[in-house]
Amino acid sequence: MGKTTLLKISLILIMIATWQSCRVSYKFNGAALDYDVYKTIYVSNFPIRAALVYPPLQQTFENELLDYITRNTRLRTVDSKSDLELTGEITGYSLSPQAVNEDAYASKTRLTISVRVKYVDTKAQGKDIDQTFSAYRDFDSSQMLTDVQDELCQQISKELVDLIFNATLGNW
Repeated sequence: MGKTTLLKISLILIMIATWQSCRVSYKFNGAALDYDVYKTIYVSNFPIRAALVYPPLQQTFENELLDYITRNTRLRTVDSKSDLELTGEITGYSLSPQAVNEDAYASKTRLTISVRVKYVDTKAQGKDIDQTFSAYRDFDSSQMLTDVQDELCQQISKELVDLIFNATLGNW
């Protein structure tokens, strides 16, 4: 064998060794949990403590949160002592006028929902969170809130759950 052939073989072997040592790891669900450490999660009820109350919101939000955790983690939900705890309350449910048209009436109304979340990691210190998350949707003021309320609450709940998951279990 000539020097050029040995050089090419050596270069190929180095590339293969380098390629095998480089490993990219992706987590498509966004969860950054070590399942050898974390196995259970407690998710409390999220009662409505807002001045304005829309009773179906609590169930809508809680279902969305539990479904999202179930779909995106391998954690088992429990009703007692657990590795992770997610508690909180719905603290805000408000309407506010937005875009004002030429006759000084609002053409859009904003529905804003706020949720206070306490996240406790019983396995590691310094990862606890006590934070309020808010999300909103605007709707045309010519529409009655009762006509769009369920759909808006569903959309806002999905966004809130995504924000909460990323701040807690997603460990972004």
